[in-house]
Amino acid sequence: MTDSDAPQVAEPFEFAGVSDAFQRLWTPHRMVYIGGGGKPESDAEHHCPFCDIPSKSDSDGLIVARGELVYAVLNLYPYNPGHLMVVPYRHIADYTELNPAEAAELAAFVQQAMTALRAAAGPQGFNIGINQGAVGGAGIAAHLHQHIVPRWGGDMNFMPIVGQTRVLPQLLADTRKLIATAWDTGPIV
Repeated sequence: MTDSDAPQVAEPFEFAGVSDAFQRLWTPHRMVYIGGGGKPESDAEHHCPFCDIPSKSDSDGLIVARGELVYAVLNLYPYNPGHLMVVPYRHIADYTELNPAEAAELAAFVQQAMTALRAAAGPQGFNIGINQGAVGGAGIAAHLHQHIVPRWGGDMNFMPIVGQTRVLPQLLADTRKLIATAWDTGPIV
């Protein structure tokens, strides 16, 4: 292969400002998450956001409901609108560390979260799970939390796959109000 046969590679700056067929959806707020902002490196060095949230007002902390041993909170970096987490107040990292009362209330809150989300947003399904440990995908591995992600047919369109962007049609504060209202008026599990 000669130099004239080699593929021509353009420098990225050559395309700055050149129009193409792509639309841009800028989400600079995601850089905090990408950069690891708000995630504790170790308990000795940093405060745990899941330990700090309960001291805030419900609206400031995005808290949907409070129990005796656990609380439900909107995910600040949601996979889908209404993405909730149920978190024990007690700072523990592993599911096996829950005592029986905490495990029971956590399970009841997950059920109530599903009921409230169905009433508020009508999801067609859910992803429910715990990412245990950093290697298991936990963004904040030091404090146990269970995810409840509402799902709708077609919610995983091209945006996350091609654009590496999630489209959230509602502000978190508005989502929190809808779910909290549905939580308070729905059947108690």
